Amino acid sequence: MREEHEEEREVLQSIYEGDANFCMINDTTFQYKYGEEGDAKSFLLEISWGPDYPDAAPIINLDLFYNKHILPPIKEKITTELQEQAEANLGMSMTFTLFEWLKEAKDEILDHQPAEASVLGVSEITSGIEQISAVDDQGEGKREKKEQLTKAQKRRMWDRQNAAGERSRGYNWVDIIKHLSQTGNSKNDG
Repeated sequence: MREEHEEEREVLQSIYEGDANFCMINDTTFQYKYGEEGDAKSFLLEISWGPDYPDAAPIINLDLFYNKHILPPIKEKITTELQEQAEANLGMSMTFTLFEWLKEAKDEILDHQPAEASVLGVSEITSGIEQISAVDDQGEGKREKKEQLTKAQKRRMWDRQNAAGERSRGYNWVDIIKHLSQTGNSKNDG
């Protein structure tokens, strides 16, 4: 079986070479992204081979963070239809076939997926936040706005702390060599 896996892996790599939507996670897990980044109908399909693949259907996964905006019934429909395709192709290398079949069928399957972010609840969330902030502004005690840190700032802060949230000894010490190189050596000056 391993020989079949190796052959199909090489074929997939050669077919999708240069295709930014294709990603090989490991030797038996592959992903393909459908649609443009940021599009409400864009989603990521992950196919994993079990030890008995291709005599057994691969594992079809849509429960990825990238797909958080896809409605559960749509995910279920995609998975069900791909399972049917996999059953029809048992015994054959089918990863390419499944990726390509979904390219053709995705528009029809995604027919009931909302195309706008507002339908996905973003506008309701935003208006809820605006209402809350309006209530806060009218309140007697105004809260101070907390400074928002970027991811990089949070990462640097985390790197400087140990697991207990304490900073390591000397975290703010001046780099002595750098400091001395900037001030110069007084013995050589005179």
